[in-house]
Amino acid sequence: ETVLARGAVDDCVARVRAAGYPSVVTSPLTDAAMAPFLEVGFTIRERLHLLAHSLDALARFDPDGPALRRAWRADRREVVELDARAFEPSWQLGPTGLREALRATPAVRFRVGHRDRVLTPVAYAVTGRAGWQGYLQRLAVDPSVRGHGFGRALIADALRWLHRGGGRRCLVNTQEDNQDALGLYESCGFERLPAGLAVLGSDL
Repeated sequence: ETVLARGAVDDCVARVRAAGYPSVVTSPLTDAAMAPFLEVGFTIRERLHLLAHSLDALARFDPDGPALRRAWRADRREVVELDARAFEPSWQLGPTGLREALRATPAVRFRVGHRDRVLTPVAYAVTGRAGWQGYLQRLAVDPSVRGHGFGRALIADALRWLHRGGGRRCLVNTQEDNQDALGLYESCGFERLPAGLAVLGSDL
C-alpha cells in the first residue's frame, strides 16, 4: 500500500481547490493511509467493512439462476442510471466513476444481469484482477429486483472468473450500516477483516 507524504496531500488539495471544487473526498483508505489526510484537516465521512474471499469453495453455476451476460459499451448509460437508483447520491459512480472502475486493474470483468428476453440491465458487477489479487469493485442491483438472486449470481460469476485467472483472494468493501450487503457478502463466503477502511473528506 502506498502512503502519501503530507506534502503530496497538500499539493493534491491545492490542485483541486484551484480547479474550483468546493469539497473533496478520498477513496476508501486504511488507517495507515489516512494519517497524512487527517494531518491537513480531513475528517472521516464514513467507515467501511473490508471483507475477503479465499476463492477456495466456490458456488457452482446455476443454469436456472438469473440471466447474466457481458456488458456492452451501449449499456453504460443504463448502468449509470441503475447505479443511481441503487445508491444514495454520495455513493453513486456516475459516468466518470464507471470509466475509472473499468480501468483500475489490468484485467476486468464487466457483467450485467437482465430479465429473460429483456436485455436491459437490472444489475451489474465490475470485477478487477491485478496478479493474484481480485477486487469486487462494484455491485449494484436495481431496487425493483432485489431479492431475486441477481446480486448472488453476479458475485458467484465474479469469484469463478477470478479463480480461473489465477486469483487467490478477492476483496470487497461496504458501508458499516449496509447490513443487507454485508449479509449477502458473508453468505457468499466473504469474511470480515479486522481492519476496515474509511472515506475521508474536506471542505475547500
